[in-house]
Amino acid sequence: MVEAGLSTPRDAAGASSEAENPRDSLVVRFGADKPLKLDAGVELSPLQIAYKTYGTLNADRSNAVLVAHALTGDHHVASVHPVTGKNGWWETMVGPGRPIDTERYFIICPNVVGGCMGTSGPASINPKTGKPWGLEFPVITIRDMVRAQAMLLDHLGIATLFAVAGGSMGGMQALQWAASYPERVFAALPIACSTRHSAQNIAFHEVGRQAVMADPEWKQGRYLLEGGNPRRGLAVARMGAHITYLSDAALHRKFGRKFQDRANPTFSFDADFEVESYLRHQGISFVERFDANSYLYLTRAMDYFDIAADCGGVLANAFKNTQTRFCVVSFTSDWLFPTSDSRAIVHALNAAGARVSFAEIVTDKGHDAFLLDEPELFAIVRGFLDGAGKARGLKARG
Repeated sequence: MVEAGLSTPRDAAGASSEAENPRDSLVVRFGADKPLKLDAGVELSPLQIAYKTYGTLNADRSNAVLVAHALTGDHHVASVHPVTGKNGWWETMVGPGRPIDTERYFIICPNVVGGCMGTSGPASINPKTGKPWGLEFPVITIRDMVRAQAMLLDHLGIATLFAVAGGSMGGMQALQWAASYPERVFAALPIACSTRHSAQNIAFHEVGRQAVMADPEWKQGRYLLEGGNPRRGLAVARMGAHITYLSDAALHRKFGRKFQDRANPTFSFDADFEVESYLRHQGISFVERFDANSYLYLTRAMDYFDIAADCGGVLANAFKNTQTRFCVVSFTSDWLFPTSDSRAIVHALNAAGARVSFAEIVTDKGHDAFLLDEPELFAIVRGFLDGAGKARGLKARG
């Protein structure tokens, strides 16, 4: 796939850009005169945002689609990952002829603030000390991530988005975009998400954070300064989280109670079962590409997310009089963000008088179904964007 950016990116005041960085990303840097104002009450500067683009921006700049990544994703949505060498995390959805068609749309996928793939985060250098931020990096929220993305779009000279789409934490960003910048979003595709984290989800995240912080190599968050790396703690956090992304039926179908490379139990604590070996592999591979402190920061951002809290507890008020078109999607076997969460979004949008469609897809693949080969999801996304494109006056593909 050929990556294409704007032919002549417009530099906003206080920002500079370069074509590539060592992790194969486009980057933009905002100086001290253009800080990111955070919900925590502080200003973050300088700020760097790493991103990727695919496709071509049309003459009137009306075909831009922002794809927001999930908790452990990044901006390499449809291109080979520079660390793992694997294909993009949503290449089934984004690409030539795919539902989010790079031959029709100009796709922008930024790495979120607090991340660890080129955007400012706890592993970045604190300009005041010349050392990694660590836990001195300010706590961020989903709304902060969206504010930073809006700054990026301003820098690129893109006033409005044809659509914003994402699953899980990406879906939260899509909803926040529609709530914070309704005049900039024509269509929104929040998939497998909610408008706030449940107590159960916060609890799962806390277990993961405690696993990281209990690792002696975490060193109170100063491991980059003191030569440590809480690999074991982060791996355990990933193992626990990964279970929540699947369903019992999917785990049983894939692994059952099958032994790993043996016919009988070893009567030890080795990985006797295939599912144990699978989870250990997930943990080990994750720590090769992700920063432990970023995991703490991004899980906390998801925990704090609560759109209704800013509107007197009435969710519909967040979308009052919105002109954005919505397509909300859930999966029957997603117990992390069950269909009841999506229905709550739909009810609030209906109460706000919004244009909204809703689909619950029957599948046993669990929460991660939005990342997998799910033909019904592809058809829904393609149909929704095609319909929104006609309403927006976008030229049809082909």
